[in-house]
Amino acid sequence: MFTFRLLCALIIALGYDSITAAAIALCGTVVGFTAGVLNPINTGLGQKLSGLPVFSGLGLRLIVFIVTVTAAILFIIRYAKKIKKDPTRSLVYEEDVEKRALYTSVGKAEAISATARQKWAAVVALVFFVILVYGVISKGWFMVEMAGLFIIMGIVVGMIAGLKLGEICEAFNQGFRDVLMGAFIVGLARAVAVVLEDGNIMDTMVHTLGSLVGDLPPALAAVGMYVVQVFINFIISSGSGQALVTMPIMAPLADMVGVTRQTAVLAYQLGDGFTHIFYPTSGYFMAALAIAGVQWQKWVRFFFPLFLIWAGISVVTLVIAQMIGWS
Repeated sequence: MFTFRLLCALIIALGYDSITAAAIALCGTVVGFTAGVLNPINTGLGQKLSGLPVFSGLGLRLIVFIVTVTAAILFIIRYAKKIKKDPTRSLVYEEDVEKRALYTSVGKAEAISATARQKWAAVVALVFFVILVYGVISKGWFMVEMAGLFIIMGIVVGMIAGLKLGEICEAFNQGFRDVLMGAFIVGLARAVAVVLEDGNIMDTMVHTLGSLVGDLPPALAAVGMYVVQVFINFIISSGSGQALVTMPIMAPLADMVGVTRQTAVLAYQLGDGFTHIFYPTSGYFMAALAIAGVQWQKWVRFFFPLFLIWAGISVVTLVIAQMIGWS
C-alpha cells in the first residue's frame, strides 16, 4: 500500500489522474494473477485439483498473458493521453484538486539531495527486501512474517535515516490513518462471502450453475464454465477458495461434456481473475480504490470497456483451446 501511495503521487505529479494510477497498479497485478504462467494460487492449485501436471500447458497461457497485458497497456495509454491533453476530462477531476496542488508543487520545489544517512537507509531498505524475497521463496513466509519484517524495517531504516522514535511512531500512525478506510472496506467485502458460505448458499449455487453447463456442446460448455466462474467470483473473492469450491465439480463435469480439463482450468482462471478488480466484494481492490481516492462507480465507468475486451479475449481463447483439444 505504501508503494501504491507513492505511485499515485508520481502519476498525478506527471499530469495524469488517480484513475490512471489505480489502473496501472490494479490492471498490472490482475493480469499477472490471472494469466501468469507460474502462479501457484490459481494455475498450480487449479491444475492440482483437476489431476493435471502443475504448470502444464504453458504455451497457450503465455499467449493469453501477452495478449491481455498488451490490451491493458494500450487501453491505459489511450486514457492517460486524453487526461494529459485535457485534465478536465478526468473522471476524478474534482476529487484530484488537492492532490494536483500538493504533488505539482512538490514536483516544482527546489531539488534536494539525500544525506549520507538517508543513502545508507536506502541501502538497508533494499537489504530488507532481499530478506523478504528469500523468506517468501525459501521459508514459506506469508502475511504474519511479512508484516513483522515490515515493522522491523520501518524502525531500523527510520533510525538509520536520523528519525527519532517519536517521529517514527507518528509516521506509523499517519500510515494507519491512510489505510483505515480500506481496512473497513475489506472487512465488509469479506462479510458478504462469509454469510453465503456459512448459510450453505454458495454450494447450491455452484451445483446449479454447473448442471446448466452440462447441457451445452463442448465448445459452448467451455464458455459456460467461464461464465459460471465469473458469477461465482462475486461470492468467493479468493482465487484459491474458488478453486477449492469449483474445480472438484468442474473437472469431472468437463470429462462428461467433452471439455478438456486443461480448458476447464483456464476457464476458472479467466473467470476468477479479471473480476477481482470489478466486483465490490473484492477486498484488496476496494481498499486500493479507497487509498487512491477513486469511487467504485467511477472506476467501473473507466474499467468496464477493458473488462469487455478481456472477456472477449477469454471467450475466443476458450473456444480455440477446446477446438484444438488442448490438454
